[in-house]
Amino acid sequence: MGRLPTRTEILHCLEGVRDAPLRARELARRLNVDTDGYRAFRRRLRDMERDGDVFRQRKGRYALPDRFELVTGTVDATRAGDGFIVPEIPGGEDVFVPRRHLGSAVDGDRVAVRVERRRPGRNPEGRLVRILDRAHDRVVGVFHQRRGYGSLVCQEPPLQAEVFVPESGRGRAEHGDVVLVQIREWGETEVRPVGEVAEVLGRPGDPGLDVLTILLGHGLPLEFPDAVEREAGRVARRGLRPEDVLDREDFRDVSCFTIDPADARDHDDAISVLRRDGGLEVGVHIADVAWYVKEGGAIDCEALERGTSVYLVDRVVPMLPEPLSAGLCSLLPGEDRLTVSVVFRFDDQGRQIDRRVVRGVVRSQLRLSYERAQTLLGARSGLDEPEGEIAEALQTIVPICQGLREARATAGAIDFAVPEAEVRLDARGEPLEIRPRQRLEAHRIVEDLMILANETIARIGIEQGLPLIYRVHEEPDVDRIQNLRDLAGFFGYRLPARNVRPRDLARMLDAMRDQPHENLMSSVTLRSMRQARYTAVNVGHFGLASTAYLHFTSPIRRYPDLTVHRQVVRWLGGRSGRGKGTRLEAIARHASRRERRAQEAERESVDAKKILYMRRHVGDWLEGTISGVTGFGLFVSLNGVLVEGLVRLGSLVDDFYLFDAEGHAVVGRRTGRRYRLGDRIMVRVVRVDTETREVDLEPVEGSA
Repeated sequence: MGRLPTRTEILHCLEGVRDAPLRARELARRLNVDTDGYRAFRRRLRDMERDGDVFRQRKGRYALPDRFELVTGTVDATRAGDGFIVPEIPGGEDVFVPRRHLGSAVDGDRVAVRVERRRPGRNPEGRLVRILDRAHDRVVGVFHQRRGYGSLVCQEPPLQAEVFVPESGRGRAEHGDVVLVQIREWGETEVRPVGEVAEVLGRPGDPGLDVLTILLGHGLPLEFPDAVEREAGRVARRGLRPEDVLDREDFRDVSCFTIDPADARDHDDAISVLRRDGGLEVGVHIADVAWYVKEGGAIDCEALERGTSVYLVDRVVPMLPEPLSAGLCSLLPGEDRLTVSVVFRFDDQGRQIDRRVVRGVVRSQLRLSYERAQTLLGARSGLDEPEGEIAEALQTIVPICQGLREARATAGAIDFAVPEAEVRLDARGEPLEIRPRQRLEAHRIVEDLMILANETIARIGIEQGLPLIYRVHEEPDVDRIQNLRDLAGFFGYRLPARNVRPRDLARMLDAMRDQPHENLMSSVTLRSMRQARYTAVNVGHFGLASTAYLHFTSPIRRYPDLTVHRQVVRWLGGRSGRGKGTRLEAIARHASRRERRAQEAERESVDAKKILYMRRHVGDWLEGTISGVTGFGLFVSLNGVLVEGLVRLGSLVDDFYLFDAEGHAVVGRRTGRRYRLGDRIMVRVVRVDTETREVDLEPVEGSA
């Protein structure tokens, strides 16, 4: 049997085909595939077709997707059911697909679409050709018994269509049960899913069931395979050996500390500060996970499959087993730990004059929460050691971090002032309090240094020609920017007519600071951005106004960081070049999908607790801001609790209200009373539906 052509060789061959698509036999002849290797070659072609790398016509001819005006990417569904296809090729435009041409594809699916229309200044428009990968094959929701069949109102993931459950697929489910359903078919020309009950999970309101539904609905793993646990146990028991610290730079006598959330169990990064030669040496020390997690081993394969740790509202689904993530790899205080460190030299004016990357060993003196670090920033005396020394170190690096921040702002980096919800739970998982998460100077210091380290490694990678996975954020697509431009104009701010740059958006948001619509515009601007993702091709980071960026600082909880560490370590050892081409791009694509899954699960776990919290506020009056205006009602973001509810037009009984799309308002026909986007409004909570996770509101009379 002859040598099987690689994916890269197949793609290169198809790139040279200009006249017509090739049959598999013709392609095999051009690649010198012999008869014995033909079946394996066909399997590779089918795998590449499944992954969207090549496209096969109905007549069995192959070509690259762009030859057919095809774009492969991920569905980003809108509230109205339309979709933007976020392309996998770096720098490509999002393709708008109206709902009627989206077939049975749903949010998160990988699809191929054909571009059918291009209008100047607008996103290309397309039509679904093929669904390559389903984002979900199992869903969770509430089972309803109908006459002769059942249906599922989906909660995880939230779907607009109910799932049809034939009587034969009902199993032991009873009306009102929360169940896990296996999808058997999604429909052809529209979303009409059919499935069968795989497991009855409980009844609505059962303790912990809300987060369990999210875990199962998103296919998140509940535990590690036995082989992974055994391997992690062996590595942890072996521990840190004397030979492990050989040929490493020793930072154990340097003032070193970690800053993390108060409930954090894994500590990827530590900071050290040392005065030297009239200047300052600041170390960013990152756990050397690659030393313990060997490429291709059981732990590594499971970490790749998971892609990222998932931080739900009441638990963590870690990427690495606990003996490593919270033990041997974690930079715990008083413990010798291995690192890959980026050390920066600053002169007495705070200017960076040098940097170096080394493998090191550290011993953290102190584990600080963000709140405690903030207290130390303001402390002047009366502290015992080591807090006194750490307080001095923190205060010393404040001017440096402020300088880094100012440099990013000058370059045009966007600071999204979007408040995050912090949920405090009791022992049963019931929400006690929801409040906006504070953003302290301590948060900013850590963020400044981590961004600096990430950019530094990215630039080194480019200088040295290292094959790396980059964190990219492409320019916003034109349709969404036009919508943002219209909305900015509504609030009296003008964005450039074309070629909107990060600096333009940063200035707009700065101009809206402390205005009633500040949070609204920050949220809308953020939603107008493309989703950041991983790729082996550097195209820069729009939001950070950075020409090169990657993730290096969290290898305990993100697989792309671990991949970058391995390449950096090879370079430090005088080796490089492994992991080129399709392998890195495949990891990047998989990690991007896993990250999206994690983000959705994390957001939905918070939303589930928000809904439980709002049940106790039925009948209460709350103040909010109108965050959306549609033909069927007003979306209102409730101040303080960061919950969004809906005022249906039918609940506005004092007049007949007409939707004014251009004015982003509804207007009373007789009274002229106007409810407008960005207005503050007093509302009463009239209904909270835990099944659909909807909050219905009505305005308090006289609050318009």
